[in-house]
Amino acid sequence: MRTLGVEEELLVVDPDGVPVPWGPQALEAAARWGEAETVTEHDRATRGSGPERDDDRGEGDGDDPVGHLVPELKAQQIELGTRVCRDLAGVADELRYWRGRADAAAREVGARVAALASSPVAVEPVPTPGERYADMGETFGLTAQEQLTCGCHVHVSIADEEEGVAVLNRIRVWLPVLTALTSNSPFWLGRDSGYASFRSQSWNRWPSSGPTELFADAADYARVVADLVATRTIVDTGMIYFDARLSEQWPTVEVRIADVALHVEDAVTHAGLVRGLVETAAREWRAGVPAPEVRSEVVRVAGWRAARSGLGGDLVSPVTGRPAPAADVVTALLDHVRPALADTGDDERVSAGVAAILERGSGADEQRRVHRESGDLTAVVRAAVVATHAG
Repeated sequence: MRTLGVEEELLVVDPDGVPVPWGPQALEAAARWGEAETVTEHDRATRGSGPERDDDRGEGDGDDPVGHLVPELKAQQIELGTRVCRDLAGVADELRYWRGRADAAAREVGARVAALASSPVAVEPVPTPGERYADMGETFGLTAQEQLTCGCHVHVSIADEEEGVAVLNRIRVWLPVLTALTSNSPFWLGRDSGYASFRSQSWNRWPSSGPTELFADAADYARVVADLVATRTIVDTGMIYFDARLSEQWPTVEVRIADVALHVEDAVTHAGLVRGLVETAAREWRAGVPAPEVRSEVVRVAGWRAARSGLGGDLVSPVTGRPAPAADVVTALLDHVRPALADTGDDERVSAGVAAILERGSGADEQRRVHRESGDLTAVVRAAVVATHAG
């Protein structure tokens, strides 16, 4: 069974619902408990991602690095990472635990954390102190300065890089469906963006982001990464911001397409779908099934459409390449991965999670409902704080 782990970025907000740059201070508090680091993304990439813990939460893999709280690009953020899990029950336990620890750290400085992929209220993003983040701000201008977004990254184990590249080639056409299903950023700094996931629009301003073309093999993937770094445009390999990539430090495929989920169970559903996609793709590769030869331009358009309408309109079907109702396309994704879900015992939980999201709507739909009822964007944030820690 493939192991998996999840990273989430959370927004730090004051009791009134306004994002505040108190993430570094909150992490200092958590560091005193042995549950946080103050290293940058690049530093983590070179030496691992978190402290070792010896406890009985979830189904963690005891020999692997475990959960952690770390800084992100902006001081209004905290990132959490689960330890390696063998099942979705473990993922759920880990996410609840680390969301709770992030919130406890924020409470130490008079704040809370909310699983919002963008800030509903207008705020000036404040960069987290550090040489790398300062370098990014100088190099990328407004793209870096305005980047206050919170995503969810799912890592799924692979046998080796050849299998990983084969997986990347086969899951790319399905990733826009995950964008729609996880959309949770309709508001952008004080106004309705008109998108279900405006985070993805902001994120894709980075020069190394988005979908990729098909790779011939692992060596081809490595050459593309090396060529990107050789342009001296991106700061380092940590800025390989593909929708899905091979992890630098772990033997995993890392899927980076999703908004952070408002509800823990929605994040668990997403993680289950990602593991199902990875396993399905690996089986197809071993069986000699070729990867879909869909141009990256078409995948990018499918991603844009998913970000724009979320679950409220048509999506581009990965099967036909034509528009179809969002519920039908999401159901096609579920059917595509169902054999893999059945083999890991995830079918019932993931199917129920997908049905729940289709019935009540995405996080973006929930945010807009709160705003329609209250007329107050800070009320959206306060409701998100409650939803983040429900259950």
